[in-house]
Amino acid sequence: MQVAAPESVGFDPTRLQRLHDALDADVTEGTYDGALVAVGRNGQLAALEEVGYFDRQTQQPIKQTDLLLTMSVNKQFLNVVALSFVERGLLQLTQPIVEVLPEFGQRGKNRVALWHVLTHTSGVFSGVAPLPPEDLAQYQKWAEYVSGTAPESEPGTQVIYSLLGAHAVLASVLVAVDPDKRTLRQVLQDELFDPVGMADTSLGPSGDGRPIAPVVQRYSRPSGIFHAAEIEAVGGLITAEGTEMPGGGGITSIHDLWRFAEMLRAGGVAGENRILSPATIDLATRNWTGDKVNSLFNYAVDIRNWQPWPATVGLGFFVRGEALTPGPLPNLASSRSYGGWGAGSTIFWVDPERDLTFAMLTTGILEDTDHIVRCQKLSDLVLAAVVE
Repeated sequence: MQVAAPESVGFDPTRLQRLHDALDADVTEGTYDGALVAVGRNGQLAALEEVGYFDRQTQQPIKQTDLLLTMSVNKQFLNVVALSFVERGLLQLTQPIVEVLPEFGQRGKNRVALWHVLTHTSGVFSGVAPLPPEDLAQYQKWAEYVSGTAPESEPGTQVIYSLLGAHAVLASVLVAVDPDKRTLRQVLQDELFDPVGMADTSLGPSGDGRPIAPVVQRYSRPSGIFHAAEIEAVGGLITAEGTEMPGGGGITSIHDLWRFAEMLRAGGVAGENRILSPATIDLATRNWTGDKVNSLFNYAVDIRNWQPWPATVGLGFFVRGEALTPGPLPNLASSRSYGGWGAGSTIFWVDPERDLTFAMLTTGILEDTDHIVRCQKLSDLVLAAVVE
């Protein structure tokens, strides 16, 4: 992809250079191994950074054509498809999940609606299911397990980020209502990846034999979400053939992640293909959780000495909102900015007020609080370079 002169799209080149310098300093210090970052404005790339290593152990440099894991950014891919199904009349935001999956209603979950799943307010099981590895890699087994569990809260009352379970249920819903009876992998391919031009992206390995960046932890502190050994185990599951983990099992390139963000910035259009309407994007990128905090980060209040902050979740996206927060979205962004991020490694966001897109994939997984601090630091460097 061609990179425009930064000043032609309103960046101060000297200030934008700070992004590269920060990445280079982090990699040199060994904080993480490598990074790919794409920054665009008004539909044009203004920076495409490739810094550090695809694999530090072998000293293999990272390249913009490399494949890396999406981690939880794959949730946004699935969420967009779910919203497109709503636009087609196949689903409704207020529709109870049990209308599609009757077995889901066990143990008091009858009133959980689609919008609760998209906002992480469903109250369904949020942790890692006690399943054997071969079942952890399959969303159907996850959905079966979640359906049999009691809710953690009443729907709509708390933001409890579900690591993988809620999106296993969402995937099951999409497959169940699909009029063409496709597999989940094919639904994502047909409805999102192909029309957006995301030729490098797949749910689990595509089978083409291209190498995928190794998942290696670079934790500097204990974690309250995934421990260091767990994150490497998750990486091993995602990169195994046949894996379908819609909550975090995507494989992508920096070009494709930026294309996805650009589709959203452009109001749901990629080339001649419309994925979503502007009305749906507007609805989905509002804060639907008010001042509720995300209980997933209760541990961070103690280990980082942070104040609790609003989760500000939209219909499938995280929203910037008005509060000053530790991250991961930039404090300098406009309040309606939105995006998604994945465990210790990935992020994308869109600032609609400035027509600005940001996408990042990294190697060398950080503990999540370190990652969200990094995301905000690098993102705010980019916004501080916007001068027109």
